[in-house]
Amino acid sequence: MPPELVLFLQEVEASELASAMRQIRWLYPVVNTGHVIGIAMIVGSILPLDLRLLGLWSDVPVNPLARTLVPTAVAGIFVAVVTGALLFTVDATKYANLTLFRVKLAFIGIAILNALLLRGARDWPPALGTQFSGTTTRLRLAGLVSVGLWFGALICGRLLGYV
Repeated sequence: MPPELVLFLQEVEASELASAMRQIRWLYPVVNTGHVIGIAMIVGSILPLDLRLLGLWSDVPVNPLARTLVPTAVAGIFVAVVTGALLFTVDATKYANLTLFRVKLAFIGIAILNALLLRGARDWPPALGTQFSGTTTRLRLAGLVSVGLWFGALICGRLLGYV
C-alpha cells in the first residue's frame, strides 16, 4: 500500500469521529444496526425486482414494481454507505488491507454499475411503457448478475466479522 494512503488511513483512525465511534458506548452498535438496516433495504428491494426480471411473477407488472423498489434500494445504498464509512473509520488500515473487504467493495461497485447500465438501457421496462409484462434475455442476465453480486457483497461483508 502506498505510504500516502497508509498515512491517510492512520489519520482517519485517529480522527475525532473514529474516536467517538470507539469511545461512545452505544454509537458503534447503533451505527452497525443502521448498516444492517441499509443492507436489508437494498436486498429487500433489489431481490424481488431481480427475480421479476428473471421471469418470476410474470403477472406482476415491472413498472410499478420498479417505481417502488428502485428508490427504496437507492435509499438503502445511501444508508449502508454512510454507516459503512463510519464503521470503517474505527479500523481503516486493517480493513483497507483485507482482500475480502476490497472484494466486497468491488461487488458493490459492479452491482451499482449493473443497475445504472440497466436503467439506461432501451429494454428497461419503464422505457418500454406500461404494457410491458415480460422479460428479455438482457433483463434476465442483468437480474442474475445483480443477485450474484449483491449476495457476493453480503457474504464478504458477513465474513469480515470473522477475519
